Amino acid sequence: MAGLRCADVLTQNGVKVTILEGRDRIGGRVHQSNHLGHSVDLGPNWIHGTDHNPIMDLAIETNTATHSWGERQSMFDKRGSPIDEKRTGMYSELAWGIIAKAFTYSNDNSASIPARKSLLDFFEKEVKDEFIELDGAEDSSISNESTTGSPEKDRETLLRVAEMWGAFVGSPIERQSLKFFWLEECIEGENLFVASTYKAILHRVAKVALAKADVQLENKVAKIESRESSVVVTTTTGVSQTFDEVVVTAPLGWLKRNKESFLPKVPPRLSKAIDSISYGQLDKVYITFPKAFWQSSPTNTTSSTYPGFTHWLHPLYATPSPNPHAWNQEALSLASLPSPNAHPTLLFYIYGPTSQHIGNIVTSTPPSKLDAALTKFFEPYYSRLPNYSSTDPFCKPTGLLATAWCNDDLAGYGSYSNFQVGLEEGDVDIQTMRHGMPERRVWIAGEHTAPFVALGTVTGAYWSGEGVARRIVDSYGLDRVGDREERSGGAEAKAKGKEEGISDAGQMNGMGL
Repeated sequence: MAGLRCADVLTQNGVKVTILEGRDRIGGRVHQSNHLGHSVDLGPNWIHGTDHNPIMDLAIETNTATHSWGERQSMFDKRGSPIDEKRTGMYSELAWGIIAKAFTYSNDNSASIPARKSLLDFFEKEVKDEFIELDGAEDSSISNESTTGSPEKDRETLLRVAEMWGAFVGSPIERQSLKFFWLEECIEGENLFVASTYKAILHRVAKVALAKADVQLENKVAKIESRESSVVVTTTTGVSQTFDEVVVTAPLGWLKRNKESFLPKVPPRLSKAIDSISYGQLDKVYITFPKAFWQSSPTNTTSSTYPGFTHWLHPLYATPSPNPHAWNQEALSLASLPSPNAHPTLLFYIYGPTSQHIGNIVTSTPPSKLDAALTKFFEPYYSRLPNYSSTDPFCKPTGLLATAWCNDDLAGYGSYSNFQVGLEEGDVDIQTMRHGMPERRVWIAGEHTAPFVALGTVTGAYWSGEGVARRIVDSYGLDRVGDREERSGGAEAKAKGKEEGISDAGQMNGMGL
């Protein structure tokens, strides 16, 4: 997304652009699959924040369907028994309340918070003050009717619910930096699920670039060498091309593993920044059934009779096999999406150790046996849903799909940046990567260089690509064309007449992405 948006703006300004893409397709982690008989996103599913968000604008422009999930959730305890809806709502409300407090605390006290402190540490401190009425205290905002009657049990459950934060950042909550937790805040507004997938948005962002840029697929970059007045990029096939400027939009995980690809060496402060910012592992497993058996009416795949979110907390009943460490599980019911995008599918979000575990299953299992291996892992969870029967054909999966980004070298063996304990200068690290190496004619873009409110998001990748393109356009003294508010046929037409105004260097070699 960063590279395509960057190419979009540059080409509209008449710049000659070459896109070197390692895959056989565009889009990177923004990608869809029809493996299950209907289209699903393998990468991002969400638009994080709707206020002044260009991705939201593109969704509207492309008639992309979005969905806002209600607050209803379902939970199962460590024995696999359902938690009643009132207690589920209470736990969820308390957990999000503590997260809101943590954002405020991190924002106000970041300079003095020790780098070793985690979000879990904050939760453990705050949870001690919950359910105090059950310990004999007089003041309380929690109704006894919503609790178990055991403060320690309720506190334990609340801490298990807090683990759901891992699915937002791709790493366990005990790894989330409290010092830089404020960097996880997103744009104001709703968080919307992209019901009809990101496909139309991706095509819209790529439209101008595909029409005007030289797109070279299946070209993996091996070396980026800065010279006095140009940059030479060499692919793994040994082919070299020379450019005036190069924008590197590879994921942070790739940068971490390939710093030696840059000549001269990456400057020490930039190298430290790349090493310091962490890279999460968020994956998904889609499981499709003949019908959405968990709905009150198994023949109805579109009603919202069952909550959209389901959490299985510390499932001891699934240990030691298939879940060796009783990792929490959570899923979305895609049967609750609006028509025509609803389908009888459960979308499981997995992260960190669970992602690695499933990734190992994917790589070690023959394709003919993979569905059975994934079913073995996830059956203990979906079998707890209403109306399940092991003999009912409606309850047997018809297809499973695991994303396994943790196994993908071009994705950097992960998903997106996050901020883990031990981080000392997270904000400066982001700014350092965002600056890149313009003195060497090498720029960096991606979700890891985004404005602070959009790190780790599609919007952030889009903005970062646009930001680098603006800086390049300004450095060549061009009249800027192609900003989001100016994107129109007229703006594109103006760009065609700008090639004559580009400096000789810009016309000679062009820009490499």
